[in-house]
Amino acid sequence: MSKYKKTIKKRKNNKKKTNYKWIIIISIWTFFLAILVSILAENIMRNFDLLFAFITLILIIFVGVFFDTIGIAVAAVQEKPFHSMAAKKNTAARYSIKLIKNAGPVSNFCNDVIGDICGIISGAAGAIIISKISSMYEIKELTIISVVMSGFIASLTVGGKALGKEIAIKHSKTIIYYTGKVVMILDNKFKIKLLDR
Repeated sequence: MSKYKKTIKKRKNNKKKTNYKWIIIISIWTFFLAILVSILAENIMRNFDLLFAFITLILIIFVGVFFDTIGIAVAAVQEKPFHSMAAKKNTAARYSIKLIKNAGPVSNFCNDVIGDICGIISGAAGAIIISKISSMYEIKELTIISVVMSGFIASLTVGGKALGKEIAIKHSKTIIYYTGKVVMILDNKFKIKLLDR
């Protein structure tokens, strides 16, 4: 078989593996999850003072960066080291293999679902902080404050994700191993099944 035909066959096999069920489910889940989290975050943050609102904003950005790091790590990690660990009856390693086998959905959930929701909430949180600053100091012209706040959120998010990507690539095995441990605890202790296989 020629190299060209092998490439075509590989592409056809990849097309067959497209998980349309996951795409539909995660799209619906994201819609409702984004609405629910946005409403909760906005209602909670409106009751905070300015300092706590800023701390909450930074925490929201950190959550987005944290999950983005896991999403990059699961796409970058090699499966082979976990098989030798699993052969020694390391249960966490088995869950790590499950994560790697589901790298597409896991990466999509961590990078896109959680990342985008955190992006939406951080924008809303920034707007609430601007509103609080305006009412506290009786500022009517909010253009400069809005621009500075947008720049602050963007720089913290992009800088955090850049750092997270570096960590994810260098320490992908460790990150996925401990993520596997968390998934194992959720499954065994709390009966929350995140992965099918």
